[in-house]
Amino acid sequence: MRRSYRHAALFILLLSAATHVCSQVLLDRIVARVEGDVILLSDLRRLSRYQDLVDGKKEGDSQILDRLIDQWIVRNEADTARFPHPSDVDVALGLERLLAAFDSLDDYQARKKALGLTDSDLQKMIADQLYLSKYLDSRFRPAVQITPVAVEEFYQQAVVARAKARRQQPPTLEASRDYIQEALIQRGINEQADRWLQESRTRLHVDKFLDEGPK
Repeated sequence: MRRSYRHAALFILLLSAATHVCSQVLLDRIVARVEGDVILLSDLRRLSRYQDLVDGKKEGDSQILDRLIDQWIVRNEADTARFPHPSDVDVALGLERLLAAFDSLDDYQARKKALGLTDSDLQKMIADQLYLSKYLDSRFRPAVQITPVAVEEFYQQAVVARAKARRQQPPTLEASRDYIQEALIQRGINEQADRWLQESRTRLHVDKFLDEGPK
């Protein structure tokens, strides 16, 4: 929000500042309680804008709130396990990957500004996403088993089929093996993480207030 005032009396200046702080508080509100913690509307809006920047689209509020609850579950376990946070270098690399998705730096800056995101917002969002995704990777990757049959099926159904759709010569299975292995591992991690999160939600006390007015 933007505001300005100048000397009528120091009291008026202080009153003006206090009124502005109160208005900021009222503009935000609790949209969910997870155990002893709260999720704010500002948290939901920030993730929504980040999705829009990264994917060019965003989910509905209820879906984003569910994602924030899932993030709470992952973060709570990662923090308990004292999982290491991403380094500044990791965050910088994540920002570089985000920038690479845009046609130019000007395009990125204009989109970021239009969505009301700051550099600080993005650094925090990228750091959070890296922290959560790396924890899930470390937790579930060791349990993922990839069979030769699964590799062959993925090659035929994804690699070969996509090349044919583009009227291109598909790469050989051997040349595609590392890519296929990692894609299948990531699929396995996602499947296991989804099951774990569903089970974890049943053990949590969650109150949602998304459709209610300001608190």
